[in-house]
Amino acid sequence: MKKLTIIIPSRKQEKQIEFLRRATDSVRNQSIANQFQLTFLIGVDKGFALDPLVAKSLGVICIESDGTSQAAALNGAIRVMKDGYVAFLEDDDRWMPEYLNFAMKALALSEFVSSTQAEVDEDDELLRINDFPTPSGWIMDSSVLKKVGEFNEEYRFHLDNEWLGRLSELKIKRIHMAESTAPIVRKYINPVRPWLLNVLNLSGGYCSIARHQSPYPLVKRMVHSKSGMAQIAASKELLEISDIEVNKIIKRFGRRPW
Repeated sequence: MKKLTIIIPSRKQEKQIEFLRRATDSVRNQSIANQFQLTFLIGVDKGFALDPLVAKSLGVICIESDGTSQAAALNGAIRVMKDGYVAFLEDDDRWMPEYLNFAMKALALSEFVSSTQAEVDEDDELLRINDFPTPSGWIMDSSVLKKVGEFNEEYRFHLDNEWLGRLSELKIKRIHMAESTAPIVRKYINPVRPWLLNVLNLSGGYCSIARHQSPYPLVKRMVHSKSGMAQIAASKELLEISDIEVNKIIKRFGRRPW
């Protein structure tokens, strides 16, 4: 049986357990879940470990990091990861039932898979399709993660861009999954899905877009007032931090990697 480790960064807040239960259930409810030995590693801030009884009820392993950032939480879990496949999932995000099925088919043709997402509000109402390759749609063999390395803890907001930059530097072949109705030819992508075009133009030349059979994105991403992007939009100070990070990334890679 194939091994799959799902790394979930999680912060202490009133809906933390509800979010974790929903996220882990979305993995267990995958159409091909019975083909995998699933391990859930929940990365948390230093001093904020889950109650052992809660962790047991969720069927997860809680990894307390040595810091207080998303990157630190992710890295804490990465350091105890075993061999096999590895995927990431934000605690307030979910996989649609066919995510793993289509992702594994794409992974058979590449070394790394990312995905578009359906963004929803806190009432689960669809807001839009987001083509940015957020980590909740990432899956790879653990050897790829070990090759690229841990997340850079110097970054508060754009650790995913920086990691994707290192992925492309290693010339790792990648497939980005889009819904069955998405345009995949450049001249048709450009006028209607500019962010999908960014995936091609800013990925370093080693990414292709592939449609899966669902008309709906395979990752559901919650948008709420406490998300990182919402915080940036509401705070001049955080916007400045974000801009500094983006400029640092552009200086390092010559672009903002997608």
